[in-house]
Amino acid sequence: MNKSVKQVISGSVLVVIVISGWWLWQSFQTPQLASDFAVGNGRIEAVQVDISTKIAGRVKTVLVKEGDLVQAEQTLAQIDTAQLYAQKLRAEADVASAKSLVASAQASISMNKAQQLLAKQELARVKALIDKGHTSKENYDLRVSNVSVAKANLDAAQAMLISRQRNVDATNANVTEIQTQLDDATLISPTIGRVLYRLSEPGEVLGSGGKVLTLINLADVYMEVFLPTAQAHRIAIGAEARIKLDVLDVAIPATVSFVSPEAQFTPKQVETQSEREKLMFRVKVRVPEQLVLNYIERVKTGIRGVAYIRLTTLPGEVPSIWPEFLQKLPPNVDLTTTVNVDWPQK
Repeated sequence: MNKSVKQVISGSVLVVIVISGWWLWQSFQTPQLASDFAVGNGRIEAVQVDISTKIAGRVKTVLVKEGDLVQAEQTLAQIDTAQLYAQKLRAEADVASAKSLVASAQASISMNKAQQLLAKQELARVKALIDKGHTSKENYDLRVSNVSVAKANLDAAQAMLISRQRNVDATNANVTEIQTQLDDATLISPTIGRVLYRLSEPGEVLGSGGKVLTLINLADVYMEVFLPTAQAHRIAIGAEARIKLDVLDVAIPATVSFVSPEAQFTPKQVETQSEREKLMFRVKVRVPEQLVLNYIERVKTGIRGVAYIRLTTLPGEVPSIWPEFLQKLPPNVDLTTTVNVDWPQK
C-alpha cells in the first residue's frame, strides 16, 4: 500500500472519529438556555414521616398497608388502652372523693363561722355585765379566749378548704393526663401521604417512641439541586421553576422554596459543568401541593430529572420566555394557582 493511500485512509478514519465525537457530545448537551435560567440535576423527593407511639403498649390494630394512600387526620393504628381506661376510672373516682372532701370543708367553715358569731355575742354580753360589776374578770377573759379560738378554727377550716380544692385540681389534672394518653393511643396521619413501610404488627409490644409506620408526605414534594455562587445569589424564594423528569415528556411547574445560606461541598452524585465547582449552594424546588393532589396516584419519589430555575434579571435585562421544550405542561394546569410569579408565556 503506497503512502498516499495510507494518508487517505488515515484522514477518513480521523474524520469519522471527529464526526462521531461531535455527535456524541451533541447528544449529551442540555438545550441552550438564556442567561436568566439556572439548571441542575436531582431527583423527586418527599419528606418521610415516622408514625410512632408516644406511650408504651401493645399494638392493637394497624389499619393500613404498605402503598396505601392516607389522608390527613385518618386513623392509622391503635395501641391497646385497657389498662389506661382502668386508670382513668380510678382517677375519676379520686376526683369524686376529693370533691366530697371539699363539701365537708365548706360545711366545717359554716360551723366555725356560727361558733365565732356565738363567741362574739357572749363576749359582748359579758362585757356589759362586767362594766356593771355583775360578773367576774375571769369570766370575761374566758369569753375573749373563746372568740380567739373560734377565729383560729375558722382560719384552719378555710385553709383546709383551699387545700382540698387544690387536691380536686390535682385529681382533675390526673384524669386529663390519662385522657391525653388515651388520645395518644390512636395514631393518626398528620398529612396526606403514602405508606412506605409497615414496621409493626398487631400484638407487638412497643416502648415509648416505637415506630409503627413510615409515610411519604405528599404535601411536600420537591427536588434538590446544587448551583454555583454566580447563580445561587440570583435565586429568590418563590422564583418560578420547572422540572423535567426523565420519564415524562411534560414539564412540571414549581417554585423555589429554599436556598441554603451557606455553601457546601458538592455531593458525589451531583453532576457539575466544571470540576472546579467544589462548593455549591443547595436549592429546593417545591412542586405545588394542589398539583400533586391532582396527580396523586402518579406521584413517585426517586425519579431523576432536571430542574430549571428562573433567575432574577439584571439591570436592563428583560425576562426570557421558557424554552419550547419546557412549555408543554401537564393537562389542566393553571399557572396562576401553581406558581407565585406571572411571567410571560410564548
